[in-house]
Amino acid sequence: MLDAILPGVMLCLIAYFCYHAVQGELGLLSYLRLDRQIETLEAEAATVHAERTALEHRVHLLSPEGVDPDLLDELSRYDLGYADPNDLVILDPKN
Repeated sequence: MLDAILPGVMLCLIAYFCYHAVQGELGLLSYLRLDRQIETLEAEAATVHAERTALEHRVHLLSPEGVDPDLLDELSRYDLGYADPNDLVILDPKN
């Protein structure tokens, strides 16, 4: 009788550990899901880094040591809503 129970118990234990190796919290499927999430977040981080670099460049152009006259002119015209008579104004329908 013991000869029949022991292999059955061992088979159940092996099945239990195999199931959790694939489906468990730290299993193969969780690893693949986390891997995809890492790729998505790295791409998002690269986008945010590029935006931050562009903003830092614009802030540097407006630094007190030397204001870029073109950027100052662009921002002041945008904020005040003015345009030079020789300017070509293109309205963005999304805004």
